[in-house]
Amino acid sequence: MKYIILIGDGMADRPLEELDDKTCLQVARTPNMDRLAKEGVTGMVKTLPDGLPAGSDVANLSILGYDPKRYYTGRAPLEAASIGVKMGKDDVAYRCNLVTLKRIKKRIYLEDYSAGHIPSAEAKKLIKEIDKRLGSNNIRFYSGVSYRHLMIWRRGKDQIECIPPHDITGKEMCDYMPMGDGEEVLWELMEDSQAILASHPVNKNRRMAGLKEANSLWFWGQGKRPSLPSFKKRYGLKGGLISAVDLMKGIGIYAGFEIIKVKGATGYLDTNYGGKAKAAIKALESLDFICIHVASPDEASHNGDIKGKIKAIEDFDSKVVGGIIKGAERIGKYKILLLPDHSTPIGLKTHTRDPVPFVIYPGSGQKRGVSSFDEVIAKNPLLVFKEGYKLMDYFLNRTAQ
Repeated sequence: MKYIILIGDGMADRPLEELDDKTCLQVARTPNMDRLAKEGVTGMVKTLPDGLPAGSDVANLSILGYDPKRYYTGRAPLEAASIGVKMGKDDVAYRCNLVTLKRIKKRIYLEDYSAGHIPSAEAKKLIKEIDKRLGSNNIRFYSGVSYRHLMIWRRGKDQIECIPPHDITGKEMCDYMPMGDGEEVLWELMEDSQAILASHPVNKNRRMAGLKEANSLWFWGQGKRPSLPSFKKRYGLKGGLISAVDLMKGIGIYAGFEIIKVKGATGYLDTNYGGKAKAAIKALESLDFICIHVASPDEASHNGDIKGKIKAIEDFDSKVVGGIIKGAERIGKYKILLLPDHSTPIGLKTHTRDPVPFVIYPGSGQKRGVSSFDEVIAKNPLLVFKEGYKLMDYFLNRTAQ
């Protein structure tokens, strides 16, 4: 048996007035996901437990069978593993976004959490200069993908309240600055970064081209390195993971998965959807388990982009889900688990703890006669998992060791 998990990041939503009180998932044309829902077993799962951040890191730990209350230490340490940064036991990793700040009269607002989804090549130059100018024996900066980067604070402070920048788009910066023991270090780094970034040739060129500048750093998602038991040891399956997002790759590395690279996988609306499906089918020739994560619906949600989210969902359906269904015909027996990792309502531009729909295909036993894969499943679910990490045991029909 081969096992396939398909994750549409932030795909679930809430009804929108602009869509006649429907969600993007309801409006989008999704024949492949609908087919799985009709023929499989559907339910609802709460991937984000109370008391922990409402983030993709926590949600995807749950989906992969790891209890976040036991294993979660922060987002940034996962990303550190993905980009090959080794952490000492007392080191603290911080997610370091390149963001766009905008001054209106005497107030400064966070205009864009991604600096206009700055290309990785441009961002790398900026982070290299930041590390050269602000790095020290205790502080180092590492470049990641697009706007997503990393700061390591040797023997640093982690009890600081930091707000994800995608939660405060359009809001006044001073109301959401890091607060707690060690805040002054982060404040100083942010202020110093603004002077360095403002004069950098990359931003001068972006200004001339009418693009958003990457004119400040923003720190969040901090934590120390986690300790996860391997997926193979827990379930006896050799697994792989496909994602453009460092936090997902980091989870995969700690879980002992093979991390499969796909050319053109960007984590955004232009990602190589079809390439991910083809790579997954190929990987299943030697693996027992594969997880495909697609970030584009979540990115569109954070930007409040209704059309973009619908397009991302339709591309996920046609190129990923459709590609997997077609390719799975030649791999023998298989099971698919399809779900969003969490809900990211367009109207809020941030994550919520709403339970999300899932489908297991092929289904066995009782079905609800569901006609489509969307949030309506919540009205009459066949299965409900209030602790999200237990869904994996059910999907694999076994208990973790």
